[in-house]
Amino acid sequence: MNHVYLVTTYDPRLVTLSLIVAMFSSFIALDLARRVHTADAATARYWLVGGSIAMGTGIWSMHFVAMLAFSLPIQLGYEFFITALSWVAAVAVSWVALSIANRTEVNWKQVAVGGMAMGTGISVMHYTGMFAMQMEPGIDWHRGWLAISVAIAMIASFASLMIFFWMRDRQGGSRLVWQACAAAVMGFAIAGMHYSGMQAANFPVGSICRAASALDNTWFALLIGGATMSLLIVTLVTSTLDARLQSRTATLMSSLKQANTELQRIAFLDGLTQLPNRLLLADRLKQAVARARRNGHAIALLFVDLDGFKTINDSLGHHAGDEVLKLIAKRLTATIRESETVARIGGDEFVVLVDMMEMVKERSVLALLAQRIQAVVSLPIILEHEEIQLSASIGIAVFPDDADDEQHLLTCADTAMYSAKADGKNTYRFHDAATTALAAGLIADLRYLRHALEHGEFELFYQPKLAPNGSDMLGVEALIRWHHPERGLVVPDDFIPIAERFGMIVAIGTWVINDACRQMRAWLDSGWKIPVAVNLSVLQLRQPDLLDQIGESLARYQIEARQLTLEITESAAMNDAAQTLEVLKRLETLGVKVAIDDFGTGYSSLSYLRRFSVDELKIDSSFVQDIEHSEQARSIVAAVVKLAHSLGLRVVAEGIESAHQSDFLSRMKCDELQGYFFSHPIPVDELAYRLKAGKFKLAIFTEPYPFIGEKPASDEMVESVLSQQIDDLELTLTRYGYRLKEQEFDAKPAEIKALFSDTLELTRAKELRDQMSRAGLKL
Repeated sequence: MNHVYLVTTYDPRLVTLSLIVAMFSSFIALDLARRVHTADAATARYWLVGGSIAMGTGIWSMHFVAMLAFSLPIQLGYEFFITALSWVAAVAVSWVALSIANRTEVNWKQVAVGGMAMGTGISVMHYTGMFAMQMEPGIDWHRGWLAISVAIAMIASFASLMIFFWMRDRQGGSRLVWQACAAAVMGFAIAGMHYSGMQAANFPVGSICRAASALDNTWFALLIGGATMSLLIVTLVTSTLDARLQSRTATLMSSLKQANTELQRIAFLDGLTQLPNRLLLADRLKQAVARARRNGHAIALLFVDLDGFKTINDSLGHHAGDEVLKLIAKRLTATIRESETVARIGGDEFVVLVDMMEMVKERSVLALLAQRIQAVVSLPIILEHEEIQLSASIGIAVFPDDADDEQHLLTCADTAMYSAKADGKNTYRFHDAATTALAAGLIADLRYLRHALEHGEFELFYQPKLAPNGSDMLGVEALIRWHHPERGLVVPDDFIPIAERFGMIVAIGTWVINDACRQMRAWLDSGWKIPVAVNLSVLQLRQPDLLDQIGESLARYQIEARQLTLEITESAAMNDAAQTLEVLKRLETLGVKVAIDDFGTGYSSLSYLRRFSVDELKIDSSFVQDIEHSEQARSIVAAVVKLAHSLGLRVVAEGIESAHQSDFLSRMKCDELQGYFFSHPIPVDELAYRLKAGKFKLAIFTEPYPFIGEKPASDEMVESVLSQQIDDLELTLTRYGYRLKEQEFDAKPAEIKALFSDTLELTRAKELRDQMSRAGLKL
């Protein structure tokens, strides 16, 4: 039966517009797929909802723009509710597409099912929109074209999903080109589905549109098209801005990640050797102990200390020492296996962690490893055209045989290393019962020290420093004492080495400075202005916040900086002379006084002695004790006093135990005298009693302190006097068996620093005599 249908026509311009809308919607859809995939979970949900609405509205509006291009010789319209259902179908299709695009990985089955769902949804959207026209009689559908339109919808949906996955991870300018091409393909597919579906629709002659009075076709299509284009443009702009923001965020995150990586490297690696530092070693050791406990196997620590390294620093300088440490680190790294760890935990101290059951269960294997380490350390090193050679003392401890936790294990290895040093160095020792007892004692002492600091068991005793007349008190030296709950009063020699070994000396030293300032404040409130000297350890000297701590204590108790003297041992000052020079310059700006303590017991660079911003020189007590029976000691002390005065330094003699020593040092014009002959270190109450009783008379003077030595009046005289004094000192030292170590010093003759270019290694004369006596020689 032949049917007569109404003639349908299309406006080419509007068809083109509908195709543009389809392509633009596809372009937006591809961009939204990238946004949903690259955003974080929370942001992706917002993009999924908003993107589904924008993308669905774009596809849906393309349908109505295309319907605007379609015309019949009757008035057309659309039923509102059914039209709204078609929009819901378009949004649902878009949600399915973007949800699948958000997955990290999908298989072909999921893509096929998703394509069928999307194709079905697009077909439902299209034909629901056609049904909204409410034609009477109903539309006569051509089954062939109907099947073709549904097939096109399925294929287009499947292709769209594949394009989503292919495009979402592409970056750069080429992405936009490919995205535009893909959008064109998708746009043609969507338009093809629509127009093939329209081709399937036949409208019998005499048909009427029952929805003609509902939504006017022309105005509705124009409104939807304009609103949709606006929505899509806003969506594209938002997506582009978000992409730029995410790109910038990604760049910042990458920079932050690099910064965190660098901070971790700085925090966990030794800055000089790039080996793991103490912090990283502690973490790996903790993990190794935990694994050993779970699996029931053993681990071992080898504590390696370089013998003779200090000599390299002193003779060739710290730059040379750094080069040696880097070379040793490379040798140790090449010696161990990849599963093992070598860390630098101190100046010349290295630790090797062996976390392998087959390596540890036989101690002979560990002994062979120690021997290999000793062999590589002892290989000759060519440095500044000189060949030097080191050796290593190694301590070995095994978990769980020697210790039950990581801290105890490290202490046991450290103790065994000291046992190796005590046995002559250049050897290795396993931790044994004797060292176990020693380690246990050290740990107990360390625990007691912490308890003492927290519970106020420390007390400062004060030893007077007197003028040469023996009665005027010029100041005091603060000396710490420990009221041990079991051992009673403990002197510093019994606990300070332990505090230095485990790093507690910094906290104890800070307490000493603060308590000394507190006591000076108490004396000032009582009408006594008593200067106090405190000892500064080498670890304190290297603390970056040293000046802040001292300044806070002075400010807290309102003490004049010049009332406080910091005593630094000669060996500590010369350990890193350049850094010491910088610290002393900063201390000078703070205003506190600085004294070189134990002068004559180590390496004394006269050039640095001149450059150091120090106020006092303390002659070591070992020289003072020999004054009565040794002409050598008397000559050296006299020469040192003259040299110090020529440098403008006050001289303090410590360790005076007799009237003869006091008389001689007074004749030598020492500025201050200190020792048991005058007073032992005494508690603050005893010192107050003696001052009130008149046993000590507090000297009354103003800055600068009275200077007993004869000081040159001008810089020109300084040069001539120092030259003579240095010559006298050199002559005295060489006369009595001291070794003089020459060191080249490039300077113009007119510069005063050229006068201090010699480095004196003050080895005690009696030690030299003992060595010669054992060799059958006489001095």
